[in-house]
Amino acid sequence: MDMKRKGKLTSHLIFHIGRWIPDKLYLRLLYRLKMHSRLDLEAPKTFNEKLQWLKLNDWQPRYTQMADKKAAKEYVAGIIGEKYIIPTLGCWDRFEDIDFDRLPDQFVLKVTHDSGGLCVCRDKSSFDVEAAKKKIEGALKNDFFLYGRERPYKDIPRKIICEKYMQDGDNLELTDYKFYCFHGEPRFLYLSEGLEDHETAKISFANLDWSFAPFHRMDFAPFQELPPKPDKLEEMIELSRELSRDTLFLRVDLYEINGEVYFGELTFTPCSGFMPFAPREWDAKVGDMLHLPIDK
Repeated sequence: MDMKRKGKLTSHLIFHIGRWIPDKLYLRLLYRLKMHSRLDLEAPKTFNEKLQWLKLNDWQPRYTQMADKKAAKEYVAGIIGEKYIIPTLGCWDRFEDIDFDRLPDQFVLKVTHDSGGLCVCRDKSSFDVEAAKKKIEGALKNDFFLYGRERPYKDIPRKIICEKYMQDGDNLELTDYKFYCFHGEPRFLYLSEGLEDHETAKISFANLDWSFAPFHRMDFAPFQELPPKPDKLEEMIELSRELSRDTLFLRVDLYEINGEVYFGELTFTPCSGFMPFAPREWDAKVGDMLHLPIDK
């Protein structure tokens, strides 16, 4: 058996027995498997280690609202205003409750409590409802908290929401601007495109002066060149600053669509704290940006 397949099987096994393993031990096991190193929770140094520490030690009730894809809109609107919110067209507990006849020709379906439970409809006449049903119902059954022990996801009501389909000019894929904010200050961002399909998706990190950052992710293809600098970059930086205030770390996801800025989501632990940095030493260098209460 090849090592990659063996690793997947081991990860699958740890996940399925993980519900009976205490959070700290579970994260140590998963970290060893995914990062191929020991997880130091007593004196964490790398970004990924510090995210694991935050999972276990940094919790506030508002974090659940901030991670909930439906409730976060109300939270964010209360801070920066309703104009930045993509309209919600409907909300349901079950897929069979959706009346597709009442939906517009284009829309987006997503679940409120996980990452990846997303279906985009660009033409309702050719939309594969059965495939969407399978994906959405699978996502509703997924306990996103159990996999990475990300506490904000534990108590989110599992619902389906429909959002207005947004398109930036002639581009079928939106560019997502994800700002990494440390102690209320954006330090860098990553750009993503086409995340509906991991095989064709692109991700690159960028500095706030719109140059390539000196590191990337090993699990996604990078952009060959940075897309044009968004016109509202400075506004997005300021919005990220406002939304991340009073947090140790927060990733703020925004879009620029037809010259206007829109809110995407808030994330406390990108990649659940298992981000494969390349070069690897940047895991520690980014970790230096995050100061924990236990840091000496």
